[in-house]
Amino acid sequence: MKLLDVLFGRTKPVRSRAEGLFAVATAAVTLETQLRLKPTGRGGLAIRPVSASDFSATEAEMRRILDLSSKETGARVALAKDDYGYLWVVARDDRFEDVVSTVYAASLTIADGGYLDQVLAAMFPFVDEDGQEVAWIYNFKRARFYPFVPLKTGQRRDNATELRLAAVMEHELPIERDPAQWYALWDAPLAAADTSSEEVR
Repeated sequence: MKLLDVLFGRTKPVRSRAEGLFAVATAAVTLETQLRLKPTGRGGLAIRPVSASDFSATEAEMRRILDLSSKETGARVALAKDDYGYLWVVARDDRFEDVVSTVYAASLTIADGGYLDQVLAAMFPFVDEDGQEVAWIYNFKRARFYPFVPLKTGQRRDNATELRLAAVMEHELPIERDPAQWYALWDAPLAAADTSSEEVR
């Protein structure tokens, strides 16, 4: 069993769990005005691939949907693998709503194919005035968001800031109340849409 399998477990394919993603789009105003956190213009979706022909067909359908979506919105979309072998759908767009919509479209296509249990997490990084990254991660198994504040040196995180952010945003986002479930996602390939040759558009 791989790392993200252990962290996020398996989830029953319930389509409605993908709907919670849109909360971060509406919360972006509060994040910027109250917390001075601006979206980076990127977002990603982590998927655990399986070696099944119908999953391959679902992935191909996802690529087709993403291609159509990127042509409509102008978002750049790429597929990338991380060090654990997970497939990431990465979106980049100056309009944060388009980033969220792209990630949602990918998750919904996988869900409609009967594989929502393969969708692990969505990640939306923001940045503060000092250049500190603050990511909001959506755990599909629990249908909840939590903050992830990686420090700039080493694989360390700012737990105190994470707790403060969660408290401030609990009325804006469906927040995971158990900090033991706030798993770190290190080295997510969210820059893939910048230079990747594997863009789907």
